[in-house]
Amino acid sequence: MPSPFIDALLAGRLPIIMEVKRSDGEGAELMGERTIEEIVGQYVEVGAPCISVVTGRWFGGSDAMLEEVAGLTEKPLLKKDFITREKQIVAAREMGASAVLLTAKILPAKTFQHLIELALEHGVTPFVEVVDRAELDTVIHPEDCIIAVNNKDINTREREPGDIDTSRSLLEATVAAGTPCPVSASAILDPQIAAELIDAGFKGLLIGTGLLRANSIAGWVQDFERHRAELRAPVTPGASS
Repeated sequence: MPSPFIDALLAGRLPIIMEVKRSDGEGAELMGERTIEEIVGQYVEVGAPCISVVTGRWFGGSDAMLEEVAGLTEKPLLKKDFITREKQIVAAREMGASAVLLTAKILPAKTFQHLIELALEHGVTPFVEVVDRAELDTVIHPEDCIIAVNNKDINTREREPGDIDTSRSLLEATVAAGTPCPVSASAILDPQIAAELIDAGFKGLLIGTGLLRANSIAGWVQDFERHRAELRAPVTPGASS
């Protein structure tokens, strides 16, 4: 199925889904004095191919945030919330989302798979989130899904720092599952770590807190691109380590 979200992420110069989020898992404010319009403007300016909008109440979100972002940009949008019913998928599409979060951890396997099918039927890309191999094995139609490895634990409402090794350990299996776009999501604060994840083989990253807490979104992106260029640079024979 054609997917504007997947196409934009794979074709973009910058492989980062940039997130609009009011607060972190502990309730700490992330936006400060900035408006949604200002944050979206900065994301677009630095080259975000797609934007994620956290509408879940855990993080101070609302559907109105998604509608506002949809009115500010034509970038493909991900609605991040706990989707459990078909009507939520339909509503997300009507609000302007082209992708919806489906979290394997909170759904029975059959319900999870049914929601993947429903999302595809409604022309919305399933952004499926997994944390281990067992959850990965329940993903159907992987060729039409983004499979995202969540580096945090929703059982603790993502209050802990997270573990990037979750992504590293699942990368090979995620690629083998057949998704065109394996993504590492959450707990990515350091631009160097972000660059290493892309260099390892992830096609995209989902980053919210790391960008919103940075002194400068543009500066964070510049650091990421510098580290990425260093990793791609050819090694000179005989050069000392």
